[in-house]
Amino acid sequence: MSTIPATPSAATVPPITEDPTPPSGRRSRRPGLNANSRWFPYVLVFPLALVLFGYVVQPMLATFGESVGVDGAANWARFLTGDGVARSALVTSLLISAASVLLCGVVGVAMAFLLKRFSFPGRRIIEAIILVPAALPPLIGAISFQLLYSETGILPRALQQLFGTENPVLPFSGIAGVLVVHTFTMYPFFYLATSAALVGMDPSVEEAAYNLGAGRVRVWRTVLLPMLTPALVSASLLVFMTSLASYTAPLLFGVDRTMTMQIYINRTNGDLPMASTYASVLAVVSVLFLLGMRWYEGRRSYRSQSKGVAGHRRELTNPFARWLALLASLLAVVVLLAPVATIALVAFSRDGSWTTEVIPSGYTTQNFVTIFSDPDAYRPILNSLQMSLLATVGCVVVGVLIAYAVRRLDFRGRGLLDVAVMLAWALPGTVVAINLISAFSTGNAFSFGQVLIGTFWIMPLAYFVRFLPLVFRSSSATLAQLDPSLEEAARNLGASWWRAFGTVTLRLMLPGVLAGALLAFVNGVGEFVASVLIYTSETAPISVEINNRMYSFEVGTAAAYGMLQVVLIFVVMVISGRMQNGGRAAREATKWTA
Repeated sequence: MSTIPATPSAATVPPITEDPTPPSGRRSRRPGLNANSRWFPYVLVFPLALVLFGYVVQPMLATFGESVGVDGAANWARFLTGDGVARSALVTSLLISAASVLLCGVVGVAMAFLLKRFSFPGRRIIEAIILVPAALPPLIGAISFQLLYSETGILPRALQQLFGTENPVLPFSGIAGVLVVHTFTMYPFFYLATSAALVGMDPSVEEAAYNLGAGRVRVWRTVLLPMLTPALVSASLLVFMTSLASYTAPLLFGVDRTMTMQIYINRTNGDLPMASTYASVLAVVSVLFLLGMRWYEGRRSYRSQSKGVAGHRRELTNPFARWLALLASLLAVVVLLAPVATIALVAFSRDGSWTTEVIPSGYTTQNFVTIFSDPDAYRPILNSLQMSLLATVGCVVVGVLIAYAVRRLDFRGRGLLDVAVMLAWALPGTVVAINLISAFSTGNAFSFGQVLIGTFWIMPLAYFVRFLPLVFRSSSATLAQLDPSLEEAARNLGASWWRAFGTVTLRLMLPGVLAGALLAFVNGVGEFVASVLIYTSETAPISVEINNRMYSFEVGTAAAYGMLQVVLIFVVMVISGRMQNGGRAAREATKWTA
């Protein structure tokens, strides 16, 4: 006979208590500051803003304070009403920058239209090497042109021998030499921007204008140029700012009356207040131009409302045009590869063997053996690698977090944070160096009470300030393409902000972050403009060593250092391209699996 178990009384039933661990295995969050708090953005942003203030804004203020100094506005009065050197330097810098924009625009836009709109023999070869100038560090680019086109260069001497003249034929010097260097090294800004705009442009708009009876000039003026305005503005901005900050080309081609050269001359002569005045004026001009171009670009909308498809290249059918295109392609290949070939040739020449000959008369591999075996010769390589690596780590940490804050967080002052990073990008290298000299010649809170000038640490700090915008822009562009719902899903599943950011957002951002980091690193290895003002004999980087060897007539060894930089940059460009392709593939996979 079965029995029914007795029902336990209330006294024997254990009290029901809430399980502290949720069924999913997650622990409940402790009360306190979390990513949902309205104070979280400010907690994250405060140290980032402090870094930007301490190493970008505060040094600028220190430079302005140095320029007024104990004499009040005497330095500014001397700049405006002195012997005319300062005014001449400012006008020359502005004219060189404006002419560089015009020349680079003509070359870059013409090349973009030629390569993107037409198909002709040799097009693929030009497309493969058209960005070679972008791979040359500024100093190496200027030196290669000096070795090729100056009065003692290969081409003028070769023409002198060919025609039997007393003097070199068609040498470049002065402002003309500077403009040639700027045009060759900076036209890729216009080419890349215009090419991207042309690829995304709907050809039906242009065809509609032709069908309505508009001529070529009117179509250019009313259709093509307005649609290309954002690309042309951004390229003009890059070229103008880069030209205004140019130091190596004026140095090598003997143009002393530019703002950057006057900063260097006054600093070398020990007149830091006047150097600070030049730096302050140059910084104001740079920032005003930057803001003006951004305002001009934002006046109108340049988006097309059509739904057409991308255009196709037109085949050149005229036999004369095809032969002419082929000859032009061969000439372009020679012109584009000549600077790199010159550096490679001279890198194997014996120091002191090249005097009046067209090309070096003696060759050796000892230059490369020396720079890797001699401790004094190897030190600049080690310095550049160490300082660039340190600066890149700082750029990645700060740049990624600022990009996240600007793109994903809502807080007051977000625009100011973006402007502060943009300000670091707008400052020429000479201005950055003078700012750091003014700010850290004495100890302060941002240097932990230590004097940084004359130490190892001032160099990576300068690289950090100069190249932080590269990592920031690359990270910000990548982040703009990521769906924020992926991170929100991780947060909803209980992950903390740091875990969601590290395991989801940062992993998806990684290709863009690494691309920006590689650019920052390789630019640090080739940096010269700021380094030449703040280096010491123990901290000289590769670029400064190249300059010193050139002035010691050790041209072969200097070129050997330059070839190392060129090879490193080419390797980084290949790796960066593969990472960006991998990043696009990862984002596509994420989009399909989300």
